[in-house]
Amino acid sequence: LQLMLWLKKLFLLYVLQVVKGNVLKQVQDQLGDLLDKALTDSIQPFGQIRPAANGKATLMKAPLLFISELFEINHIRTIYHMFIAILLIFCLSTLAVDFFDQGRLVLEFDLLFFAFGKLGTVTWAWTVMFVYTLLVPYFTLVFWGSLYHSFPSKLGLSLGAGLVLSAAQTCVLGIFPVYVAVHYELPPASRFIVILEQIRFLMKSYSFMRETAPVIMKNTPKQGESPRSPTFSSYLYFLFCPTLIYRESYPRNSHIRWKYVFTTLGMIFGCLFYGYFILVRLCVPVFRPKSNQPFSKRTMVLAVFHAILPGTMLLLLCFFAFLHCWLNLFGELLRFADRMFYKDWWNSTSFANYYRTWNVVVHDWLYYYGYRDFLLVSTGRLRLHPVEKYIKKTKTIIQSAARHIVL
Repeated sequence: LQLMLWLKKLFLLYVLQVVKGNVLKQVQDQLGDLLDKALTDSIQPFGQIRPAANGKATLMKAPLLFISELFEINHIRTIYHMFIAILLIFCLSTLAVDFFDQGRLVLEFDLLFFAFGKLGTVTWAWTVMFVYTLLVPYFTLVFWGSLYHSFPSKLGLSLGAGLVLSAAQTCVLGIFPVYVAVHYELPPASRFIVILEQIRFLMKSYSFMRETAPVIMKNTPKQGESPRSPTFSSYLYFLFCPTLIYRESYPRNSHIRWKYVFTTLGMIFGCLFYGYFILVRLCVPVFRPKSNQPFSKRTMVLAVFHAILPGTMLLLLCFFAFLHCWLNLFGELLRFADRMFYKDWWNSTSFANYYRTWNVVVHDWLYYYGYRDFLLVSTGRLRLHPVEKYIKKTKTIIQSAARHIVL
């Protein structure tokens, strides 16, 4: 009997510990969200915030630059200087190897020129996609909006316009970029540019249609008035600003910091050459051995493990070059004040938190149009049972994974 009582107590203690851990984790997450919100609300943006013309609130986030703020700390800036020192070591070691091996002191960038080859093809392909995305979705929406409130069959008009636009999207932004990449045999970096721009134009045009169509449907024009349509300038600005969520207006800075622009541009080129040296010095010799030994499982496993360190360095470089430097460069040139392109993903303790914080730009799009809209269409509500919520999150992750597989 005492043994049974002791086992019951032990079981209850175990259950209480589990419940305690779960409760503490939930409280910690909620407190973290509240603190983030409080910090966001307490920071004033650089410029004035204009209300949205379509009646919706503009995207309001703090114009935080996590890495830029961290670089203000001397101890953290030391890491930045260490990476610069490693880049200089790469350059010197490459010069030394070329001198002793081939008797010359010339840095060659054959791999870099090969990866970004056929830029003329990339330019005209991008121009076709851009002109299509700029004109066709906008004027299709304007034409549909001008007929929507007076057309006898609103559903038929919407279905017809939707089918025509979907067919055009499939041809120009679906098949055409893939055809260009395959038919012209674009090298890796050039192919990546075409496919990345394909996905960006698809996501931006979808957000534009998704945000403006409901506004046109709800706002019935008075007798003699023309239907309310988004301005062409706001859509043109949206195609270049670093966000995937369309709004009629955004928080804007008062001026452009040209020193910051040139510094950021220099860091982008630095990351490009950094990646080149990592590939040439650490990756290419591993995957292209000089000996003519036959390929085997052992060779593959050794090559993969030798490439883990340079692969991790390339991952960090891609994050810094694109999500920090590239997006902030366009944000500064366009005076775009919403600079929360990422959060402190390096402090994540779970994959779910990492997935939400490492790329806020794409996460916002997936949340609004993949997760949130799917909830409204399938259930008609935004709050779900935990099991249902898990299923919807899984579907959203699968959508994101499919886009990354295409890339």
